[in-house]
Amino acid sequence: MTTLYLVRHGETEDNAAMIMQGQTQGRLSREGERQARQLAERLDGTHIDAFVSSDLRRAFDTAAIIAGRRRMAVAVTPLLRERDWGDFTGRYIPDLKDEPWPENVETADSLCERARRFIGYIKREYPGKCVLAVGHGIINKAVQAVCHGRPMSGIARMDNAEVRVLVF
Repeated sequence: MTTLYLVRHGETEDNAAMIMQGQTQGRLSREGERQARQLAERLDGTHIDAFVSSDLRRAFDTAAIIAGRRRMAVAVTPLLRERDWGDFTGRYIPDLKDEPWPENVETADSLCERARRFIGYIKREYPGKCVLAVGHGIINKAVQAVCHGRPMSGIARMDNAEVRVLVF
């Protein structure tokens, strides 16, 4: 069995400002850096064989803080990138409430297919290992939905620097 510690990146400046980040790089806020350090400390007694991250900066920086405490490297994959929010990217989230969805927003089906490919990647590259992977709110929801065979709407939102454990 492979154990996946699935983590959402620490708080970013855009999270705090309620800006839709999508696939932009993002930058951890001071609070986000603190959250990552605190998570690293909480995981001190947890065996982890490998670290994997989205290739977006906010996730990679979170993973690097956690892995750095163990002097381990972080592998990156675009499979863990956040949902592509198309024309919603960079906009103030409360303003989007009544807006029709642009056609260039990544579909839920596409997101779940990417999540399936990510799980396949972990199974193939890290069979029987304990892997900590840092992603983003919506892709992490898709990974959990695929893993549990449930709709994304049935998966609770992850907080910044929250970890959930999946075994497959």
